[in-house]
Amino acid sequence: MIIVTGGAGFIGSNIVKALNDMGRTDILVVDDLTNGRQFYNISDCDITDYLDKDTFIAQVRASGLPEGTEVIFHEGACSATTEWDGKFVMDNNYEYSKTLLHACLDKGVPYLYASSAAVYGGSAVFKETREYEKPLNVYGYSKWQFDQYVRQLQQTFPGGEFPSQVVGFRYFNVYGPREQHKGSMSSVAFHFNNQIKDAGVCKLFAGTEGYGDGEQRRDFVYVGDIVKVNLWFWNNPDKSGIFNLGTGKCQSFNDVADAVIAWHTDKGTAASKQYMPFPDHLKGAYQSFTEADISNLRSVGYSDDFFTVEQGVAEYLDWLNA
Repeated sequence: MIIVTGGAGFIGSNIVKALNDMGRTDILVVDDLTNGRQFYNISDCDITDYLDKDTFIAQVRASGLPEGTEVIFHEGACSATTEWDGKFVMDNNYEYSKTLLHACLDKGVPYLYASSAAVYGGSAVFKETREYEKPLNVYGYSKWQFDQYVRQLQQTFPGGEFPSQVVGFRYFNVYGPREQHKGSMSSVAFHFNNQIKDAGVCKLFAGTEGYGDGEQRRDFVYVGDIVKVNLWFWNNPDKSGIFNLGTGKCQSFNDVADAVIAWHTDKGTAASKQYMPFPDHLKGAYQSFTEADISNLRSVGYSDDFFTVEQGVAEYLDWLNA
């Protein structure tokens, strides 16, 4: 059996769908469906069972992982960067992840988990070393602290190596199908698409911190590529570590808007861009630039190309507007 935590969420549901496409339906989805609209994400998927996240972790703490567990894709977390209830975030993101890590190590089960580029926060360099890790919010801190825990625990094993696979993925700006439930936390591609459908205009931030209008730059990575990397590591169980997961090439918000506009123009809908004053409350607390250093990912053998914004947005909007 395959366990996917956060399996009704954005990345988790895409992993579940990809596993179905491989012919696997022996999947346990673990999630919190308090937001019942998330069920849409797995309504076209086939799974063996669903468990609430609290029920699942209580069972793991009482008796370990279910017998026959083949791998855990741990995508579940409180992912809101605006959440400042530190106890809630640390319980969900840190303590929960620690419990699953030890349960996997106890039974030799591969553990592939979601970290985040938020661990870099105020850094201008995005490389998986301590000196560049500077989280700016409690979400980023929870992910960073778990990465630190993994690093320290690894050194307690013979030869400084875990006895079974442990992989952390520092996701950059992920976009693509099955993110609609995230509301304001959905990608700019999702919001631009809705803005064009509503009013024919993409709204972007005006320039700030030396960047021109809409020229703030991020490493936008398509969710299909995220899934491919997860599955590649699962198929290469001798590879462990903490890895950046982005394209390695930043692109501007203008590039995303232009790609969305191009898709709608091709379908006969005219659209344009509008630049809004940069919000005062974000000044000094906004990442105007991110770009993953993926040299470590390449060094372990992952060689597939990543979608550009233009390629990913086109595929995404085909799905989103079908």
